[in-house]
Amino acid sequence: MTLLSEPFYGTLQTTIEVLGTLAFAISGIRHAAAKHFDWFGGFVCGFVVAIGGGTLRDVMLSDTPFWMTSPMYIICTFLAQAIVIIFARYLKRLDNAWFAFDTLGLALFTITGIQKTLYFGYPYWVAVAMGCITGSAGGVVRDILLNKTPIIFRREIYAMACIAGGILYWLLMKLHVNDVVTAASTFLLICIIRFLAVRYHISLPVLKGEK
Repeated sequence: MTLLSEPFYGTLQTTIEVLGTLAFAISGIRHAAAKHFDWFGGFVCGFVVAIGGGTLRDVMLSDTPFWMTSPMYIICTFLAQAIVIIFARYLKRLDNAWFAFDTLGLALFTITGIQKTLYFGYPYWVAVAMGCITGSAGGVVRDILLNKTPIIFRREIYAMACIAGGILYWLLMKLHVNDVVTAASTFLLICIIRFLAVRYHISLPVLKGEK
């Protein structure tokens, strides 16, 4: 059952994916800059972060990966690289700039994952999982490229914010709340959870190994 009308779905989906691509690309390129990658390495890192989760989602949904249908996603990555290069001096003064962009990308792509999965007629529990994958998989690939432990395996709340957002999205849809309000509320919840978790050092319990 299609929960979103096709014209509305297409416009909203594309808008959020473009914004998410830009936010995630800036985050990835900023991380690459911190590791002193060259311009090409930075672009590759930013592009992989921006398309990683969405590509995995689309493959699992048997759909053409979203970035292969339009050049705008590559253009967004070039724009992100230009922003990081031109404003590098100013971005360095913003210690949490990478975190802000990463959080924005996480929230935006979680929403697109949920929406696209529902549009394809899958049940809601699948949509929540796909939202989590869409939002977090790019960050996993980024951390692997940068030789870091993927953020979703660390104590910091990341994927759980996606799941919380997915549950809120489901509840609001059950209450027949406007699609734009639903998307905006989900976006705000994911961002708030991430910001509060980092600000107050909130984390999940750590598994204890054998001694």
